[in-house]
Amino acid sequence: MMVGLVLAAGPLLLGNVVRAAADDADTAKARQNYLNFCAKCHGEDGKGNGPSAATLNPKPRDYTDCKTMAGKPDSELVKVITEGGEAADMSADMQPWGGTLSADEIQALVKFVRNFCQKPAAGPPQHD
Repeated sequence: MMVGLVLAAGPLLLGNVVRAAADDADTAKARQNYLNFCAKCHGEDGKGNGPSAATLNPKPRDYTDCKTMAGKPDSELVKVITEGGEAADMSADMQPWGGTLSADEIQALVKFVRNFCQKPAAGPPQHD
């Protein structure tokens, strides 16, 4: 009976492994796209402190600012990446990447950028 369960679950487990590998590849590609196209202004750590940030006004968005990022829907991030900052009444210095990146790459980039905002895990309750 156990062998039957293992054989029956095999395709499900393999499917999960394949999906995980695809997710890892998508994340790696999104990271590379971020480093190639975004980090010069937004910084490798997403804090808006890239090497070109000092010359920009307004300063690039800090993706680690969870409060601000929570108020930005994915559709806005997609629009800015695709069409550039002016398309969303933001800095004209933010160039459009829609001619360079595919729609899937832009979606993966949005997901990658969202990961810069990591709220600290709640620790154990503090006792006085």
